[in-house]
Amino acid sequence: MKQESASKTKLLETAIEMIWASSYGSVSVDDICAKAGVNKGSFYYAFKSKSDLAVAAAERHWELKRPMLDRIFSPQLPPLERLDQYCRVIIDDQKQKYRLFGKMLGCPFCSIGSELGTQDENIRRKMEHILERQMKYVESLVRDLAAEGLVQSNNHRELAQELFSYITGVLVQAKIENSVHHVERLEHGVRRLLGLKEVVPA
Repeated sequence: MKQESASKTKLLETAIEMIWASSYGSVSVDDICAKAGVNKGSFYYAFKSKSDLAVAAAERHWELKRPMLDRIFSPQLPPLERLDQYCRVIIDDQKQKYRLFGKMLGCPFCSIGSELGTQDENIRRKMEHILERQMKYVESLVRDLAAEGLVQSNNHRELAQELFSYITGVLVQAKIENSVHHVERLEHGVRRLLGLKEVVPA
């Protein structure tokens, strides 16, 4: 039983990395099993299909990411500090992936969701739900920024959605152009969108 659990975990880890670094369509079950060192029998014991694996892998990636977001968006931190930390984490993560894979990977949930959105409703719905969870962190940040009089907003959710859409768009553009340039300027763009004073590098 422990071996089956270990095999499932390895499949989940391998799937999200391979699909994120390449694409869902270009990665086969055989590819995932080979890299994970798991036989296909174990794969189909754990998952009914590649689609089910992708959904489970995305959920696992989210669960691993959530504690970091809880720390970044802690209400114990001033909202501006939360905003700056959020931007820096995105920038650092994208640059790290660029160094590791030699290309910009963007957001795994957006990449998989946009690729499969019109083909696999199960995957589309999962990515939508994960992005909605992430957006709630941004909404809480906007609400607290407004409460301190740092941003003007009569509709916190609407402004948060605009901010989240901007960040998503930056990551998509960076991936298309395979350039870190747009990501490096993320914090400046976010602050302009919110009407905040830009941070001048020391």
